[in-house]
Amino acid sequence: MRKIILLGASGSIGVQTIDIIKSHRRNFTLTGISVGKRTAIVDELLKDFKSIQTVVIQDKNVANDYQQKYPHIHFYSEDDGLLKLISTTPADLVVNALVGFVGFLPTIKTIELGLDLALANKESLVVGGEVVNRLLKTSKTKLFPIDSEHVALDKCLKGHKDVDKLIITASGGSFRDYSRDQLKDVTVEKALKHPSWSMGNKITIDSATMMNKGFEIIEAYYLFHFPLEKIEVLLHDESIIHSLVSFKDGSFLADIGPHDMRIPISYALFKKRRVANNYDSIELSKLQSLHFREFNPTRYPCVGYAIESLKIGGTMPAVLNAANEVAVYAFLNHQIKFLQIEEIILKTMQAHHKVNNPSVDDIVNANRWATNFAQEMIKEDF
Repeated sequence: MRKIILLGASGSIGVQTIDIIKSHRRNFTLTGISVGKRTAIVDELLKDFKSIQTVVIQDKNVANDYQQKYPHIHFYSEDDGLLKLISTTPADLVVNALVGFVGFLPTIKTIELGLDLALANKESLVVGGEVVNRLLKTSKTKLFPIDSEHVALDKCLKGHKDVDKLIITASGGSFRDYSRDQLKDVTVEKALKHPSWSMGNKITIDSATMMNKGFEIIEAYYLFHFPLEKIEVLLHDESIIHSLVSFKDGSFLADIGPHDMRIPISYALFKKRRVANNYDSIELSKLQSLHFREFNPTRYPCVGYAIESLKIGGTMPAVLNAANEVAVYAFLNHQIKFLQIEEIILKTMQAHHKVNNPSVDDIVNANRWATNFAQEMIKEDF
């Protein structure tokens, strides 16, 4: 039985991971969880999983209250608590389902300890792909991606060598049928209505700007070691083809499946094995048509910013990510307009003096600098 630490247990990926663990109790159990500020799930999980030894709650006072209620459980708080959780809790696998830069240091700690890592936290590879891959070379850690696109690519690449390109599909987000001019005054409420997937607020906005595809290009670059020019984005309205690979003979291999993140999560938890489930499936006979559209980089400049940050290298991807986080949450809080997300990212990148071959500390410092710079820009200019 694999002992699992689940970071981000109260989020979308976390909740679906718990669903899988409950369905496969002979294979998995939970030994540690983090829930951030959403603590409603804690009592239920502690009742359901007597194996849980450690819990991280963001607020120190709330964590102390829970400690009084459950004296036999270790409760930690704040971001440092995540590292304590990983360091002190018996585990074979860490599922990193955190959102944002907060997931980076837990990824580093997991690899340093040689624990296997199921990674849904895009930002870990975006900001520190070079560092992560360098550490993996000397660690016992096996990294299993959770993103549906990268799981799809992994499946399609298995046993094949004559691959020409990796093709990451994209829904185009909630505004895929909008012109640039129509985006000027779109609302937060409309932005959060994704046409295919049910996700958290931050990733839904990243989908609307397509920054998530920029991130996924960077992830694919570090996961599969293909040249950047061999990784492409293709718009696909139905979102049932999760990614494709094209071969040198002109043929394609695609991964087709329903909009259910439990499928890629299960693939990661079971170490890249397909396991039978009772989820809704797609009846191919009822599919009337599939639609594809060429990706337009002018329409979605955030993808270009992500690619440029990877080309520049060093600490620039960390700056890209930090500026995006600040701008997205500012939009969600009605502080800026939708198109100003792009403006804030670009101006922050232009102001940064990158550090080459960054250490973990360099990346943390770059994140802090870019966060402060973007926040000050919003206060002064927007």
